[in-house]
Amino acid sequence: MAHNRIKNVAIVGATGHCGQYMTQAILDAGKHTLTALTRAESEAQIPSGVIRKVIDYNKPETISEALKGQDALIITLPGLVPLETEVALMKGANEAGVRWILNDWGVDSVNERLVEDVPAFEKKVNARKAFQELDDCNYISLSTGFWYEWSLSAAMAFGIDLLNHSATLFDEGETRITVSTWSQVGRAVAGILSLPINAEGSGSCLEDLKNKVLYLRSFTVNQQEMLESACRVTGTKREDWKITKEPSSKRYEESKRQMQEGSFEGFVKMMYTRVFYPDGCGNVDHKGTVNKILALPEEDLDAATMAALERAKAQA
Repeated sequence: MAHNRIKNVAIVGATGHCGQYMTQAILDAGKHTLTALTRAESEAQIPSGVIRKVIDYNKPETISEALKGQDALIITLPGLVPLETEVALMKGANEAGVRWILNDWGVDSVNERLVEDVPAFEKKVNARKAFQELDDCNYISLSTGFWYEWSLSAAMAFGIDLLNHSATLFDEGETRITVSTWSQVGRAVAGILSLPINAEGSGSCLEDLKNKVLYLRSFTVNQQEMLESACRVTGTKREDWKITKEPSSKRYEESKRQMQEGSFEGFVKMMYTRVFYPDGCGNVDHKGTVNKILALPEEDLDAATMAALERAKAQA
């Protein structure tokens, strides 16, 4: 670690949906040496300028060896990856002397009622508990809300079908939730890693943020506003869309039953619908965000909706 700054950064999931944006933002910042940890069988193309190191989750010593000399580790793995994999990375980082670990990238798992209703979110809670058993590692959990481009491109998530011009509004479609774009997540990670470790003047530092859940936003938006944006982006009018309404509680219970019968779509619908409950669990604006601390830009909703539309077309 060079003086009061993080220099060497390792990332797991460098080419993933969100990880690729973190990787690019760190490279663009030009302040760090970036290493991607990958499995030997991975065929992912690591970007130029990133060092590649191979690890084997069945051989924990390969993880700690690969992480020697690293100041920080970013863990960004698919949601279905078991917690044990994350714990193995944490332990390897701890053994290698890595001082900072960043992870999370999801909805507000501090909300106990939300976690109770969507057990999949408990994994993030357990990951933070695992951190507490480490000797000298500090964690930063960045709660981003749902990823906007990903979620809007899938009709079963936000309930808006961009390709077929149909929308299912939960309740009246007026419940606001906090969401982030992949680009904003990338900028936030690069910004956090660029902060001084200890305070330099009156600005923020990593010591102020350590072992906390931080919140990030691109937009705090409801379905009605998403639909309006979709109309602008697609050049359509509201009357061109088939719009229905469904009570969020009813949709949640029906989707939960489908999930219990083995339906992955049921799981997705259940998870998303619960965050749109009118109890406000999906809106974290009142908790404060790191946007100002990191000098993150305000984003254009229609540009993000266009990105979702292009993704939907590519996935069709």
